[in-house]
Amino acid sequence: MEFRRESVPDLTGRTAVVTGANGGLGLETAKVFASRGAHVVMAVRNQDKATKAVAEIRAETPTASLELVELDLGSQASVRQAAEQILARHGQIDILVNNAGLMALPERRTTDGYEMQFGVNHLGHWTLTALLMPALLAAPAARVVTVTSTAHHFGRSVDPDNPHLNGAYGPWRAYGQSKLANYHFALGLQQEFDRAGVNAQSLIAHPGLTSSDLQVHTVEQGGGGWMGAFFAWMARHMGMGIVNGAMPQIRAATDPDARGGQFYGPRFGNTGRAVRLPVLRPGAGVAIRRLWQVSERETGVALTV
Repeated sequence: MEFRRESVPDLTGRTAVVTGANGGLGLETAKVFASRGAHVVMAVRNQDKATKAVAEIRAETPTASLELVELDLGSQASVRQAAEQILARHGQIDILVNNAGLMALPERRTTDGYEMQFGVNHLGHWTLTALLMPALLAAPAARVVTVTSTAHHFGRSVDPDNPHLNGAYGPWRAYGQSKLANYHFALGLQQEFDRAGVNAQSLIAHPGLTSSDLQVHTVEQGGGGWMGAFFAWMARHMGMGIVNGAMPQIRAATDPDARGGQFYGPRFGNTGRAVRLPVLRPGAGVAIRRLWQVSERETGVALTV
């Protein structure tokens, strides 16, 4: 079935939380949700960019219901504060899109000492999702969408003895690990929902080669080497625009026919279409258990349903 922006159903009365909603895929996702009547909580680090993003959304949808929450996924304290603020205002969350992320940076650490890409792309979202779980479970049928990348194909599952790649760091190796962690997290979360017998659903999405700020930031930071420059050139000249790149996560979050555990990506050559992809990862059960073990140990936050 084709699924485009006009396919998104009415979202009036629903609350959606989108991380990284101040630019790129997150901003486009927030725009679509707001245009369909959802109250959108824009959980973002850069508040100056966020203010501009709010104005951009309201220029398109003057009646947009928007809320800004400061969120730095590289700080567990910030994640906890953001979750507390969201829960204080919303007893029910219908959609959570774990969208924000970093790609192929030089080796860096978060404020908590985590390898930066694993810390931001996975551990920050782990804690946010876990802390927002009461409001997600209060919704009739919440959806959690975790954004991965085709890079999960070359990623290795997390090593419990060295999750932060001490002495073994490579920008693309770290990115692949974090994106595979996103993939395993989404599958593992659906297993938790199934085990608990709740209506909430966890889905996966990837944007394909989309021209966004992600590639630009990678080149600016210098961690991606020639591959970073190559992918930035490819995205700019051959990749999809933001509108099309965001459609897989928008479909995963809103398509009435989508189901937990499913994976959505772009359909190349067909503007604005997002399609269901096969979930292929032999041995994921062991990797998911290890990811849960590492995530709980590193953050001190248990994700239970």
